[in-house]
Amino acid sequence: MSPEEQEQKIERLEQENKALRSKIAELERRLGLNSENSSKPPASDGLKKKGKKRTNSLREKGLRPSGGQKGHPGTTLQQVLEPDEVIVYPAPSVCGKCGGDVSVEQSAKIIKRQVFELPVPRLIVTEHQVAVKECPKCHHQVQGSFPVAVKAPVQYGARIKAVAAYLHHQHFIPEDRLSEVMSDLFGCRLTPGTLANTTKALAEIVVPVVEQIATTVKAAAIKHLDETGLRISGRTQWLHVVSNATHTWYRISTGRKEIESLDTCTGVVVHDHWKSYYQLVGVEHALCNAHHLRELKALAEIDQESWAMAMSKLLRLACSYQHRYPTGVPPHLVERLQHLYTQIFHRGLDFHHRLPPLTRSSSRGRVKRRVGHNLLLRLHNFQDDVLRFLTELDVPFTNNQAERDLRMMKCKQKVSGGFRAFDCAVAFANIRSFLSTASKQGFNLLEVITAALQDNVSVFLFSDLTS
Repeated sequence: MSPEEQEQKIERLEQENKALRSKIAELERRLGLNSENSSKPPASDGLKKKGKKRTNSLREKGLRPSGGQKGHPGTTLQQVLEPDEVIVYPAPSVCGKCGGDVSVEQSAKIIKRQVFELPVPRLIVTEHQVAVKECPKCHHQVQGSFPVAVKAPVQYGARIKAVAAYLHHQHFIPEDRLSEVMSDLFGCRLTPGTLANTTKALAEIVVPVVEQIATTVKAAAIKHLDETGLRISGRTQWLHVVSNATHTWYRISTGRKEIESLDTCTGVVVHDHWKSYYQLVGVEHALCNAHHLRELKALAEIDQESWAMAMSKLLRLACSYQHRYPTGVPPHLVERLQHLYTQIFHRGLDFHHRLPPLTRSSSRGRVKRRVGHNLLLRLHNFQDDVLRFLTELDVPFTNNQAERDLRMMKCKQKVSGGFRAFDCAVAFANIRSFLSTASKQGFNLLEVITAALQDNVSVFLFSDLTS
């Protein structure tokens, strides 16, 4: 082998070695990601937790102990003034100490103990009768009218259907198991077909309410946006949520980027920096800093980038200031935090400029950047959105509201896996929008569902939604 061939081979091997090192580093980084330092779900961590605690919050350890704090009022079961039933147990007629007769003595005091218990559940059957008369003149049959809700010779009432719908859509009990639950509790086995018909009827009834919820939450000053995938007919579809502290609107779409229905949104939208949301016009954006903290934790632990830990501490400090000053963080503190934010950015940028450039798989396209470098540029380019919680009073630090509202979808997926038809998914989203909004506004869900099945839903929700 000639010297020229040796040099060419060495150069080729060096290029392959460099590419392999880059690939190994990328794979090692993937192995280091978990639910604590990325957006991966906890279930992806597996059974082996690498010696760490099962739960490891992003929050730093505080000075106060966990649990209830001093001065917390707490709640406990209290006696009622008017019990439903009173059982009196008389005192003995003979003194247990000296044997004296106390049968004629008056009671010195009464000691009360109350037991809270459920009555034995059972169905109450109400028979509706209408009289039929025959006209003596023309022999025409004249009969009375049944109530509007009484449509069949035998049927279930609104409340028993509401209980089934509540257990099915609020607690995700599958239809087959729900039939067994209803049989054990009330002695009636509602068939899966009856449950499906109840779901269909309830979903149609709440459509006007859901439309009003959507209009209200899109016009809210601050709303949270997020999305998650779900399976419909064996294909991946998308559940989108728009919510705040009082309203929740779920919608189903075939594509993740279908956000045309959000074009009328105003105010501030809080999200996790999904780029499609930046297509919305007429809104301001606030980014979820819980996502930033997880990404920064991965950079500090896996990639050993010191600037990431400094940025994480700065964001935590800014969050503590937001809680410390409920009427607004003082301007001089905001200015100081923004200055430190810029300093940490330049520190991270200098760190990445000193690193050797990554290899390119082809001569086309932009130069590949490291994960930390991309995060740095995002934090710099969207600094106003990252720190908007400091300058606008009601803007939150995270997008946890939408995360909590989407968590129920994951519970549904674990129970049933998905939906057989698109219409079923839409019905589920409408009912969940209805129930979540009612729960946030403090309504009793069983009463709300019963009223909806009796066509009286406006009594509970319409008046409040327009306020």
